[in-house]
Amino acid sequence: MSGAVHIFAPFGHDAQSIASVLDASGLTTTVHDSLARLADALDDDVGAVVVTEEAVAKGAAALLEPLARQPSWSDIPFILLRSPRSQKRPLAGPGLPLAINIIELDRPLGRSSLLSSVQSALRARDKQFLVRDQMRALADGRAALERSEAELRLVADAMPVLIAFIDRDLYYRFANKAYEAWFQRPVAEVIGKRVPEVFGQEVWTTRRPLIERALQGEHIVFEANWPFSDGRRRDSEIRYSPRFNAEGAPDGFHVFVTDITASKLALETSQQHALDLEAMVAERTAELERQMAAREASEAALRQSQKMDAIGQLTGGIAHDFNNMLTGILSSLDIVRMRLDMGRLDGLERFLDAATASSQRAAALTQRLLAFSRRQSLDSRTVELNELVGSVQDLLRSTLGETIRIQMAISETPLRANLDSNQFESALLNLAINARDAMPDGGKLQLRTLHVHVADGELPTIPAGEYAVVSVADSGTGMPPEVVERIFEPFFTTKPIGKGTGLGLSMVYGFMQQSGGHITVDSAPGQGTTVSLFMPVVHEVTEDDDAPNAPPVSLGAGQSILVVEDDEQVRMLVTVVLEDLGYTAEVVGDADGAIPILGSSKKIDLLITDVGLPGLNGRQLAEIARQSRPGLPVLFMTGYAEKAQERSAFLDNGMAMIAKPFLLDAFSEAVRSSIAPRP
Repeated sequence: MSGAVHIFAPFGHDAQSIASVLDASGLTTTVHDSLARLADALDDDVGAVVVTEEAVAKGAAALLEPLARQPSWSDIPFILLRSPRSQKRPLAGPGLPLAINIIELDRPLGRSSLLSSVQSALRARDKQFLVRDQMRALADGRAALERSEAELRLVADAMPVLIAFIDRDLYYRFANKAYEAWFQRPVAEVIGKRVPEVFGQEVWTTRRPLIERALQGEHIVFEANWPFSDGRRRDSEIRYSPRFNAEGAPDGFHVFVTDITASKLALETSQQHALDLEAMVAERTAELERQMAAREASEAALRQSQKMDAIGQLTGGIAHDFNNMLTGILSSLDIVRMRLDMGRLDGLERFLDAATASSQRAAALTQRLLAFSRRQSLDSRTVELNELVGSVQDLLRSTLGETIRIQMAISETPLRANLDSNQFESALLNLAINARDAMPDGGKLQLRTLHVHVADGELPTIPAGEYAVVSVADSGTGMPPEVVERIFEPFFTTKPIGKGTGLGLSMVYGFMQQSGGHITVDSAPGQGTTVSLFMPVVHEVTEDDDAPNAPPVSLGAGQSILVVEDDEQVRMLVTVVLEDLGYTAEVVGDADGAIPILGSSKKIDLLITDVGLPGLNGRQLAEIARQSRPGLPVLFMTGYAEKAQERSAFLDNGMAMIAKPFLLDAFSEAVRSSIAPRP
């Protein structure tokens, strides 16, 4: 855990007793002999503070000034050990300021209760440190903003948090689809409206002072209760994060609203159970079984709270990246538009290149998120792993550099598995790059393939069966158990800020899960790391049908293409590309508009359709089209479609797929290879 535990208990041997319990558990402690010295030590690296009630009975005003200096992300946890005399009354009068984050424990208490409370406080503090690191990464990474607005909106709309941007004139410039679920009103009714219009005068009156502070550059965090439409309770954490322009002045603020009802209820339930258990211990010791049941219920509530914290970590990381990227995209386009209005054409390529680079990086992030969530589109085939692993040697040597010696240990037995070879090569490359970073002074990287029979219960996380295994082993620094437990978490990384997103290994994990495989990690400090990928063995060899060589397709001859796409901007761009290539394009927004055209006698040489359409999806539309046009070629476009994850099962003969976002040359090539040759 991060940060030391500071102790102020000046009476008797309390401080030494507390410190001995915590030191024995591997925690770092610092004992102070005065309140002033404790106040001087309250910096951003403090983990938690333990004080006794009698130590602050005459007041803790000395703590107010250092606590007031805390940055917006910081809320140092205090653990107050109350004396038996005050257990029947609330703490009042002199003592700790009410604004401090306080966990109260009644004495006498056991070693385990003290240690559990301190560890819980340190875990909460670690999450604050994570927020601090992400905020620093946000500040340091403004020069490398790179994401496409369309793909980022896809990510933002999938998040169970409210995300918005409000400019200095109080107009909503961006809002994600969570606004629809929370307030039962379309996003279109939010964007372009002012805050008082969206929430009404009553809410505006209460939020106005906080919004004004955010527009002055202050980071604001507070909690509020926004009940559901049916009156049920909903607690929310609201963050206003100012955005600064090139001159350093705030030009608006981002809004992040998270539903923390489950965490609140879990905390209240835990506190209530603790009070009940203490009363039962004092009054009826014979009810031990009932006490144990109550503790189990409390632990279940805490586990649920931890799950919500994990979701918060994921959504927080994505939200921060999203706002960085969206700021870069909007800023680049605003500069281009401003210079065009001024008649200045010099230097526009630099800003257009920046927007293009952002789009490509956004596509990479989205692909990693889909891989982590096991929702990417896979083109799985039966491959020979020995050949596949051997083919990546040259790529690894050029990527890892001369200081890394690569050894290959290839199985003599043929190993076949069913997987997407491109995604598997990407997974191997991710593992090799992580291994390289663990060997800063050079070392050895071994790639090994082997045939393994796993017995029932032999490996805790691997079901019994027959597997083809590919392992990647390095001679690097290795990892302690607490790091190994977290390496597949999204946005978790041990690399310095700006040196990694923390999505590489989570992407490998998601890919293996989606492919029906498994993954193990064997590592220890100073002993290197071995990551093993287990894939079910395929015994029957099936030959993939090679598509016949089609005669050259003549372009620019006015072939008729029907485009079905529900996104207005994508429709416009696809139409422009097709017309520039010499095709005749007819464009509709959904399947209902396409069906009459497909049922007519009009000549159609190719159907291009998005997979995820409102109403009938693109695959269903293709089935309807082929009832009247059996030989009609179909090109699917997809950014994410759950049913299109396995391409071989999704596509029939004469069908192809291209993933969004795509470059124009890739799209034009997909059209050329899909369209039927003219008679």
